[in-house]
Amino acid sequence: MNIKQVLQTFFIALFLLISVNSSAQISREELEQRRRELRQEISRINELRSSNRQRQQSVLSQVEDLDQQIKSTENLIRVTNQQANLLTKEINENTSRIATLKEELEVLKKDYAEMIEKSYKSKSSQSRIMFLLSSENFLQAYKRLQYMKQYTSYRQQQGEQIQKKTEELEQLNTALEEQKKEKDKLIVENRQTRAELEKNRKSQQELIQNIRSKESQFASQIRQKQQEIDKIDQQIDEMIRASIAKDNEESGGTSRSTFKLTPEARALADDFVKNKGKLPWPVKNGTVTMRYGKQPHPIVKSTTINNNGVRIDTDAGGKARAVFNGTVSEVQAVKGANKAVMVRHGDYITIYNNLAKVNVKRGQKVTTGQELGEVATSRSNGKTTLHFLVYKNTQKMNPADWILKM
Repeated sequence: MNIKQVLQTFFIALFLLISVNSSAQISREELEQRRRELRQEISRINELRSSNRQRQQSVLSQVEDLDQQIKSTENLIRVTNQQANLLTKEINENTSRIATLKEELEVLKKDYAEMIEKSYKSKSSQSRIMFLLSSENFLQAYKRLQYMKQYTSYRQQQGEQIQKKTEELEQLNTALEEQKKEKDKLIVENRQTRAELEKNRKSQQELIQNIRSKESQFASQIRQKQQEIDKIDQQIDEMIRASIAKDNEESGGTSRSTFKLTPEARALADDFVKNKGKLPWPVKNGTVTMRYGKQPHPIVKSTTINNNGVRIDTDAGGKARAVFNGTVSEVQAVKGANKAVMVRHGDYITIYNNLAKVNVKRGQKVTTGQELGEVATSRSNGKTTLHFLVYKNTQKMNPADWILKM
């Protein structure tokens, strides 16, 4: 391998290293962010369960809380393992690159040593002078002299440069090793958490056995709860239709199911659609406890539940926040679910239900992230739950399709 090939290989390897490490760094940051979120989520569930132990909580609620904690802890363990695996892979890759660069460095050193040795054996001081004096003219002699100096200096510089890069890679590898130790420590902690998790699973199974022995009784409770949810959803649908009719009446329209759009409202709707899947969460910290649509009950599988939006458990005193720019079209009390704020984004609507306090009023312009009110905390189970819904006119939509990583 000549010097040109060695240098080409070195710079290609260095470029690939930088590229891979940049993309890997993003992945590590994303995983670390997810790990922090899961830890916060587990902490929130633990606090909620601790406070609920003082209440006469239903068996179904206890099982649901345990199920939520189990899933969050399993996700935490999986994310931490992904971090450790990613770091292990990067350490192995960097170790291999360091070894390759060391080999290239040895080749350069050996080549350089041979050059020096040959120089002394075949070209004494007198020989080098003769080499210069044999030049046809002064310009050729000058070029030969410069070539001899530059060649020696160039080879020495390249050796020093590769040595420096090798040291940098070794430092990087050392840093990664330290990170790996830290992640290994987290994995050990997670194993301890898993032991606690198994206790929770055992408790959950005992509760589930209790439920199954009285399944018809619990199914009846679930159906009753679903009826309450249906009544709330019906009130929401009526509120939307009334708001559309009121808005259209003010602008000269007659429809009760479709907004009459001005050019400005149409542009706002277009912007809302462009941000589909990227909208922020309607609370600062939250966990989805019931997803959109028809689904088997998580515990009593023979019973189906339906939800027109998503239910998000958040911190006590948590604030509902607008997910996009818009106008408050309704603020209304909802029987069985405190207060609801409806924000219009052209012909799209976001609804923030179960608010104890409201900070906005009808007709008010709001911006993304603006606080709309405080989410109510249930006296019966201690949960602070936001009911969040997305509509296009009167058409129900899945909020998870619109909110980032929901």
